[in-house]
Amino acid sequence: MALTLRIGQRAVYPSRGIAEVISVEKREIGGKVQSFYVLRLANSDLKILVHVDKAEQVGIRPVAGAQEVDEVLQILREKAASFERHPWNRRYRAYMDKIKSGSLFEVAEVFRDLHRLKKTKPLSFGERRMLDTARGLVSQELSVARSLDRATVEKELDSVLNEGQA
Repeated sequence: MALTLRIGQRAVYPSRGIAEVISVEKREIGGKVQSFYVLRLANSDLKILVHVDKAEQVGIRPVAGAQEVDEVLQILREKAASFERHPWNRRYRAYMDKIKSGSLFEVAEVFRDLHRLKKTKPLSFGERRMLDTARGLVSQELSVARSLDRATVEKELDSVLNEGQA
């Protein structure tokens, strides 16, 4: 079944975060009328057009529900994967693939792993930026999913990550 979004609904756009469906537009392309979702990213005024039939293929998905939120918190508590043995550029590519996947769970893994790695050694500039990106994507989605302000969610995430260290 294809993904169907409604005007006013929030969804997740891979590697960009929460977006709101502000309209559905019809455009003529190659003599054929096609429908597009017009999405506005939550943390900017950037608007993105996504072909209705390609939304799922692009990786757009609904905002996480309560069960997914619990799963993310569990992922953050787990021990980090052992990417730290790889050179930073290989880690960077692996983490970037996870962020681009649009999966909240994979982004949470990147957040957890880089947070843990930061405690053992200095991160490269790219890894620090990626940690900030992953943290932002996870906290943004969890704040929307749970109807909480972002600062509250970020405090909880820090607490969960630190209890996973113990």
